Amino acid sequence: MDALHEAALVAARDCMNVQPEETVLIVTDAPCRTIGQALFDVCQELAGEVMILEMLPREVNGEEPPLLISEAMKLANVVICPTSTSLTHTDARRNACKAGARVGTMPGITEDVMIRTMRADYHQIARLTRRIAEILTNGNIAHITTPAGTDIEIPIGGISAIASTGLVTEPGSFGNLPSGEAYLMPVEGKAQGVYVVDGSLAGIGLITDEPVRITVENGMAVKIEGGTKAKEFEKMVNAVGEKARNLAELGVGTNDKAEIKGTVLEDEKVLGTVHLALGNNVSMGGTCNVGFHVDGILKQPTLTIDGKTILKDGKLVL
Repeated sequence: MDALHEAALVAARDCMNVQPEETVLIVTDAPCRTIGQALFDVCQELAGEVMILEMLPREVNGEEPPLLISEAMKLANVVICPTSTSLTHTDARRNACKAGARVGTMPGITEDVMIRTMRADYHQIARLTRRIAEILTNGNIAHITTPAGTDIEIPIGGISAIASTGLVTEPGSFGNLPSGEAYLMPVEGKAQGVYVVDGSLAGIGLITDEPVRITVENGMAVKIEGGTKAKEFEKMVNAVGEKARNLAELGVGTNDKAEIKGTVLEDEKVLGTVHLALGNNVSMGGTCNVGFHVDGILKQPTLTIDGKTILKDGKLVL
């Protein structure tokens, strides 16, 4: 078995806990076809039935798949989605989970990312992720600063954080693969400050030159500044409309095998990073339902929750 199939086996057997009596659906598109095929191959040995559906690539993260795929997702026990854009924050994923499916999304996954990150100890990642999620859930105010110029205060009181552990084993549960992040939505309409994306930006890739500086007032991105990447990002936001400016997510990476490589699926999981997202927050209990969810990775963050330091310059200090 080659390295890609070994990684696919960890994803299906260990992370998704595929059982002999279950039906598995693989949803993919052309850029992720080889990964979809590897998952299809290994699931033939694990599941009672396995199918693969390939769709045309979506334009942006959070855009809905075709209706035929949305309906099929509701009929499977396990759905694994290696796709070039994210299906995590879609009605298709939410409705599949409501119907009892376990859904693993793999937005923007590459063979390199798959082989490297699926070798992590997901039980160890799960313990750390749950611990950070508990701190976020019990917190009221998150404050983030970075050397690049981030300084933002985010109210989180009364919001339950989600531990994306990489172990998607309960009916109706979902998560990214590879995984390792604790995340939650900010209290809507309250966050104030500036965050500077200097790692990577979903759909755009690595930020190698001028960082993207985003000013947030009352929970909305009112200004996007920087170089060519900032202009590209602002164009994406403007194409969707005002709801795309909602500060949708605060997340903390917990995967020690992940590295910032330009694929946000992996980048947002890097241990010692923080990510903030604009757009859809419905999957986290919010009211902003829009076909857009774009994460930006902040390097070397200092994160405090109610004055207690969780990360200091990108180092975990729990």
